[in-house]
Amino acid sequence: MTLALDDTDEYESLPSGSVITHMIAGAIAGTAEHCVMYPLDSVKTRMQSLVPTPGGEYRGVMNTLTQMVRTEGVFRPVRGMSAVMIGAGPAHALYFSCYERIKEILATHTAAAGFNNLIYVFPISGAAGCLATLFHDGIMTPADVVKQRMQMYNSPYKSCWDCVKKTYHTEGAHAFYRSYTTQLGMNIPFQSIHFMVYEFMQRITNKERRYNPKAHMVSGAMAGAIASAITTPLDVCKTLLNTQERSALNTLGRSQISGLAVAFKTVYRLGGPKGYFQGLSARVLYQMPSTAICWSVYEFFKFAMGAHEVETPPAAPSSSGHVID
Repeated sequence: MTLALDDTDEYESLPSGSVITHMIAGAIAGTAEHCVMYPLDSVKTRMQSLVPTPGGEYRGVMNTLTQMVRTEGVFRPVRGMSAVMIGAGPAHALYFSCYERIKEILATHTAAAGFNNLIYVFPISGAAGCLATLFHDGIMTPADVVKQRMQMYNSPYKSCWDCVKKTYHTEGAHAFYRSYTTQLGMNIPFQSIHFMVYEFMQRITNKERRYNPKAHMVSGAMAGAIASAITTPLDVCKTLLNTQERSALNTLGRSQISGLAVAFKTVYRLGGPKGYFQGLSARVLYQMPSTAICWSVYEFFKFAMGAHEVETPPAAPSSSGHVID
């Protein structure tokens, strides 16, 4: 039984009720997003480095990208992409399918309790995003560890598989989830803000709640920009925990950095207050097109794969004000 709330005209009322549809659309969207924007993600990781490289301090996105290509080769910005190609598909499949299902359940119970969903749609979207993030990060955290270690300057690993083997042998399986709580601490507020801004922008740019590529792209870009800017300090800490940057460890005289609190103190010690915003411009420039691509591709496949359901006659509304299939 599928419930659609007629008083909110949620976008789920498009022909896209299948969990499989959400999973496939999410997997394609996530893979496309991460692969297309990967070079800029590499730039962001480099700019978040707390210890200057021998080539000097990175001064902006273009300077960092140019320096990487000139000193390390034209393919350096895409090194480690295979890790996110493997992780992004299943992670985003769970992410979007859980988000859609949880949002539907919360909206249904809110309506059944007599609350106006026009008021509660943003908290509902935020809560659904938080819960979906738990599943997404469970898959993406190990992929991020490998990816960021491959992206760092003077990375000692020959390939992603070499990185996995050496990290496991020297640091154990725990190394792949060392930043999981930090990742959740960053992504839960990130995704809450992201989904609430997206839903808010959709109500401005897509009042009819129909498939509208331009509206999805603009809403996704705004959501990504705002959420990424706010959560940059946590992203810097996550990068430090993932990479265990050798130059930073040598400067501190430590063998490893564990835990968000230690990472937070380390960032301040090495970079001062501005250290928390290392790579801010690259992060925002990465997230804006990234989330725009992700939402555009997701909504396209969500709409296209469910198009066969358009001709299905709508069910009669129940006495509770819901449409029941």
